[in-house]
Amino acid sequence: MLDQALKHAAKLNAKLTYVCKVPGAYDMPLMIQILLEKDDVDAVVTLGAIVKGETGHDQVIANALASKASELSLRYRKPVTLGVSGPSMTSEQAAERAEEYANRSVESAVKMVRLSQETLKTNERIYEVGLQ
Repeated sequence: MLDQALKHAAKLNAKLTYVCKVPGAYDMPLMIQILLEKDDVDAVVTLGAIVKGETGHDQVIANALASKASELSLRYRKPVTLGVSGPSMTSEQAAERAEEYANRSVESAVKMVRLSQETLKTNERIYEVGLQ
């Protein structure tokens, strides 16, 4: 996933500042926060897979990660993308989806950074967010 994310970031002319590896998905929020506190970080891309085990633990981990990543994104006003596949998938399914998740996570981060910067520069109403 990381190799694919790096290739896609280069293709999109996105500057990569840090690569951090954590033991597991549950450990990501602390590293996300540390990165978001840095002035030279505009967004955080998460990558990984949460596979199904013998219990429902994968559901708990996935929900905690998604909730905390979203909360941190809002608190620091910087995009945090969820390039973590799962839960309830096998290792084989995760491997099959790795490239897609890496690409989407990087692309979303780049788009959100650019959109945020454009929106902050103008007083014009460029985009309308929400449901009508």
